[in-house]
Amino acid sequence: MECNLGTVDRIIRIIIGLAIIVVLGFFFESWWGLVGILPIFAAVTGKCPLYSIFGISTLKKAEVSGK
Repeated sequence: MECNLGTVDRIIRIIIGLAIIVVLGFFFESWWGLVGILPIFAAVTGKCPLYSIFGISTLKKAEVSGK
């Protein structure tokens, strides 16, 4: 699977993942906070399985070529 997440998309996913962990995990003291690991993992790897299924990519052409 190729990378399909751009830089802005990755940053947003990290922020959302951390927010889920803090709110659901620590504030509500729930195991549902572990769901926050999913967007963080996608951001770190740069790959989103749902984007691949629907053929979506937020990478800019400059990010794809590595320039």
